[in-house]
Amino acid sequence: MTDTLREAYRTMRTIRAFEDRVHEEFATGEIPGFVHLDAGEEASAAGVCAHLDDRDAIAGTHRAHCIAKGVDVKGMMAEVYGRRTGSCHGKGGSTHIADLSKGMLGAHGIVGGGPPLICGTALAAKQQDTGGVGVAFFGDGAGHQGATLEALNLAAIWHLPAIFVAENDGYAEVTSSSWSVASDNIADRAAGFGIPGVIVDGFDFFAVYEAAGEAIERAREGGGPTLIEVKFLGYRKGLDCLAWFRARVTESGELAEAVLDDIDAEVASLVEDAVAEAKSAPKPTWADLETDVYATY
Repeated sequence: MTDTLREAYRTMRTIRAFEDRVHEEFATGEIPGFVHLDAGEEASAAGVCAHLDDRDAIAGTHRAHCIAKGVDVKGMMAEVYGRRTGSCHGKGGSTHIADLSKGMLGAHGIVGGGPPLICGTALAAKQQDTGGVGVAFFGDGAGHQGATLEALNLAAIWHLPAIFVAENDGYAEVTSSSWSVASDNIADRAAGFGIPGVIVDGFDFFAVYEAAGEAIERAREGGGPTLIEVKFLGYRKGLDCLAWFRARVTESGELAEAVLDDIDAEVASLVEDAVAEAKSAPKPTWADLETDVYATY
C-alpha cells in the first residue's frame, strides 16, 4: 500500500503543479487558445486511475485525467503550447489532449463527448474478453446532457464494463447546479437505469479510491456499469485534497514528510523542464497540419 500511496501523491502533486504552471503561463499570452483549469480536483483522477492498467481506456475533460492515466507530461506541455513535439503534434491544444497508446481517448472540450466513446471501448473489452474497463469523466454540466444519459442507458442495456465518473463542483463553468439541475445528486439518476449510483467526497482520496476499486472490480467480473458522483462542493471554501492526503498519511506514519517533500521537488523540476522544452520546441509545419486530418478509403 505504501507504493500505491506514494504514486497517488505523485500523481496529485503533478496535476496540481502542471495546472498551476499552465495558469501562470497562460497569463503571459504565450499559450494559444484557451485553458480551463482543474486544480483542486486531483483526488478524483488519481483515485480512479490508480486501479487502471493497459487494458483500460478513459475519456476525460481535463489534463488531470491525462496525467493520471500516464500521458507524458512533457508531451502534454508541448501540446498546450501548440508545438510539434506535443502529444497530438500541436493540433489538439489544451482541451483536446489524447494518447491512444496510454488508453487516453481525449480530454474532450465537447460537453458530454466522452461517455459515448467509453461505451465503445467497454463493448470492445467485453467482446474480446480482455477484462478491461472504460471510464468516462465528466462535469456536472454534462450530467444532464443527452449524450451522457444515452450512454448510461446503453451501458446498462448491454451490461458494459463502464464506469461513469461525474465530477461535481457545483458549477457548470459559471452556472450553479443548485438551480439548473432538477435532482440534488447526479448519482441518483443511476436508479433510472438500474445501475449502482455512488456519492463520494472528492477531497478524500481514500473514499474515491475505495468506491472506484469496487466499481472497477465489479465491471471486470461482468457486473456491469456504475455511476460515481465525486463531490467537490467545499473547494470554494478552501478545502484541499492534497493537504488532506498529506496530513492523513504523515499522521498515520504511512509516509514520511521527507518522502513527500522529495516528490514535490521532483515534480517541480519535471514541470520546469517541460515548460522550457515546450517553449523551445518547433511549431507544426504545414505538412504536420495536413496529416491525420482527413481519412481516405
